[in-house]
Amino acid sequence: MKLWERFAGYNAAFFRRDLTSGLIVGVIAIPLGMAFAIASGVSPQYGIYTTIVAGFLISLFGGSRFQIGGPTGAFVPILFAIVAQYGYENLLVAGLLAGVLLVLMGVFRLGALIKFIPRPVTIGFTAGIAVIIFTGQIANFLGLSHLPKHEDFLSNMGEIGTHLAATNPYSVATALICLAAILLTPKYMPKVPGSLVGLVLSSLIAAWFFDGKVATIGSTYGAISSSLPAFHFPSVTFEQIKLMIHPAIVIALLGGIESLLSAVVADGMTGTRHHSNRELIGQGIANIVAPLFGGIPATGAIARTATNIKTGAASPVSGMVHSLVVLFVLLLCAPLASAIPLASMAPILMVVAWNMSERKEFAHVLKTRTSDSGVLLLTFSLTVLTDLTTAVEVGMVLAVILFVKRMSDLLTVAKVLPDPTVTHEKMLPHMVRDGHDCPQIAVFTVEGALFFGAASIFEQRILDTLHQHPGILLLRMGKVPFMDTTGAANLLSVVNDFQRRGGIVLISGLQPQPRDMMKRTGLACKIGEERFFAHTGEALSSALALLDQQKCIGCKHFAFRECAALCVPNSHNRQLTRSE
Repeated sequence: MKLWERFAGYNAAFFRRDLTSGLIVGVIAIPLGMAFAIASGVSPQYGIYTTIVAGFLISLFGGSRFQIGGPTGAFVPILFAIVAQYGYENLLVAGLLAGVLLVLMGVFRLGALIKFIPRPVTIGFTAGIAVIIFTGQIANFLGLSHLPKHEDFLSNMGEIGTHLAATNPYSVATALICLAAILLTPKYMPKVPGSLVGLVLSSLIAAWFFDGKVATIGSTYGAISSSLPAFHFPSVTFEQIKLMIHPAIVIALLGGIESLLSAVVADGMTGTRHHSNRELIGQGIANIVAPLFGGIPATGAIARTATNIKTGAASPVSGMVHSLVVLFVLLLCAPLASAIPLASMAPILMVVAWNMSERKEFAHVLKTRTSDSGVLLLTFSLTVLTDLTTAVEVGMVLAVILFVKRMSDLLTVAKVLPDPTVTHEKMLPHMVRDGHDCPQIAVFTVEGALFFGAASIFEQRILDTLHQHPGILLLRMGKVPFMDTTGAANLLSVVNDFQRRGGIVLISGLQPQPRDMMKRTGLACKIGEERFFAHTGEALSSALALLDQQKCIGCKHFAFRECAALCVPNSHNRQLTRSE
């Protein structure tokens, strides 16, 4: 779908809907933009600039009709760590590089790959981020000023515990007023943004009754300028690129995950379908341009996107309107924003953290008591105690290891024989027993993926079971959906072992992907194209025709119904056919 096709059939009625939703979401985005910037360790106006520039471009170029972009809570711990370690200027470089990476991810159609990140990993790091955001606002809630900032969670908690005696009661009162307004507004005024009511009400009360007794944005960060953000291309050197490429990769991956999750939520609410690769390109363009105006990294905001939809948005125009509303407020009301107490911002972020924590999903996964529970807890713990990069990397590696283990456990290799009491004489394992096992033909049913995590098990089970060294091996592989080169190599080892002893390998029911892999690796030629059969019955008929009939005379196993004729000397009934 081309860019302009999203606006096909656009009319005045749609514009009125977009104008209303854009106005509402824009008002909501103002305190959130400042709050996320402060929590990320930068001045609040940079959050406003990000909302204006990135928000507009994400709506214009993105792949979702309803996506609202801007600063989000998911980025807070990452950006805070980057600012603390490298400084604000290098954060701009990291954001710009992340934008380039996002564009490349979209161009090379990697949008679909994001969905392969396991759910326990995303829940774990999202809950961990929520804890970091929530606890990061305790100091502002309590009015604890000039606390040393650390990159690790435990040190920051230790600083708060050490300075609890310096709690400012005026800040606590201001924060509680804001929190009460946030919680009560949806109940009594459901159409009014609770965060905005709480921010305005607590700021007014603090200005009237606690003047000079609580820290404000202006007193902490300086006055917010009412002018437009100035264009400034950050100094980018090769050394800076090498230094910031790793943080940029983290920003790009998290931004891609967050934006596509938000787009999926929007799809579920509206019945539409987003374009994942174009969404990544739109996010990339926004993150390339935003740093040029002092903006921090941005992505799709799930809560604001949901609000956009609930208030009647019809197209991406609502997202553009939301950015223009923020710009208008910046130009007219910047001096007033400087008077907002930090204690008023803290409850807003705490409520955001509570809502993004995915506590119900977290508890649900824990109740399953499976390996996913372990992945969840490990990712969550590492997010809180170390950093998001380590958490996601370790969580992904553990999830992959556990997945491989589960897939290998699903592989079954069973020696089987036909059960005459079942329709079509179905091949079943319980028919193989002492005194009832053909000495010349070994039939195995293989079920499950034959890949690197299970291929050695397949080979071992086949070779360990063949004590009598039969001359014919029939592998029933109709339920093998996938084979990789390792699986093909282990199957080749089995084939070589049989052929060295003069044996023959037959294969039945092979699916297209494993057959293609066997052709590519030369295994099909090694076995012989004539040894492949569509059905087990055909393969078994061929196997019976290849028997050394002299060895059958006097055999008491009667493994197949044809054995009754084969084991009798001078029998003339040698017509052996099967329809199975």
